[in-house]
Amino acid sequence: MSSVFGKNIICSIFGQSHSAGIGVVVDGLPAGEAIDLERVAAFMDRRRPGRNPGDTPRRESDAARVLSGLAEGKTCGAPLCAVIENSDTRSGDYEKLRDIPRPGHADYPLRVKHGGHNDIRGGGHASGRLTAPLCFAGAVCLQLLERRGVSIKAEIQQIGGVFDSEAFDAVILEARERGDSVGGVIACRAEGLPAGLGAPMFDGVENRLAAALFGIPAVRGVEFGAGFAAAGMRGSGHNDAYRLEGGTIYTGTNHHGGVLGGVTTGMPLVFRVAIKPTPSIARQQQSVDLKRMEPAALSIGGRHDACIVPRAIPVTEAVAAIVLLDFMQEKPYGF
Repeated sequence: MSSVFGKNIICSIFGQSHSAGIGVVVDGLPAGEAIDLERVAAFMDRRRPGRNPGDTPRRESDAARVLSGLAEGKTCGAPLCAVIENSDTRSGDYEKLRDIPRPGHADYPLRVKHGGHNDIRGGGHASGRLTAPLCFAGAVCLQLLERRGVSIKAEIQQIGGVFDSEAFDAVILEARERGDSVGGVIACRAEGLPAGLGAPMFDGVENRLAAALFGIPAVRGVEFGAGFAAAGMRGSGHNDAYRLEGGTIYTGTNHHGGVLGGVTTGMPLVFRVAIKPTPSIARQQQSVDLKRMEPAALSIGGRHDACIVPRAIPVTEAVAAIVLLDFMQEKPYGF
């Protein structure tokens, strides 16, 4: 199932952008873990629109209602299920997209895959709206990781071609004024992970983390450590020399990003994700009228983000938390 991931901590996302609600079921959480729902709500609020320049005018409270999995404020061994109601929807904005797919969006391939029965409203199940329940699950997993000494922090590294954080807002607003959008790069760092998590080849930390990160709509690339820059380095420059201090082994540099052979080394896990510009833009684009089978011009109205990178920061942290907690449930690190 494409909306389910995880081996020990199994996370299932459900709902559509304009359905009655969206939500998540998290199975496999250890019992007896206290969950601070106020902290969960504060984490989810970082993803909610209206906090950053260029955000969609759509306003949703993103209040998660827990249906199961908690008893007296603690995990009880049952699957944790939370639902978030959709209230500020304007489905009529998407009517013309039933036959004229947005360039850069999943409208066309999903129409082909589902024989035209896909929910076009707000992008349906392929919408960034589905990252709200991801944030709920990630916020819960973050609390469990913190108790094990693991912290996760993401930040914007680049917006468009600009690396100066003081200029990010201006770049986003300029794109919006032009009826366009802009993407960027998010850097994430997880500290406190023990050495030995993961496995070589097809079940490594990079493998499972990258697969989950690509589940975030708009992610177009993932790199670890030096990433693609490693291709231009020599071994003498890329290799991280091992050092010993107080009985602890570490590396003087971290070009490997905390993972070698799919297994954590005990150094900070460092990765970056590339976020594409949002495809729903006001500027006129060329498409095809699938009903008439003729060329058609398309200008997107309605409410859309000019840049989703700021809102994707907590989503990146959330996905990393779910995957890393999943790894820490495996022997010999299981709780």
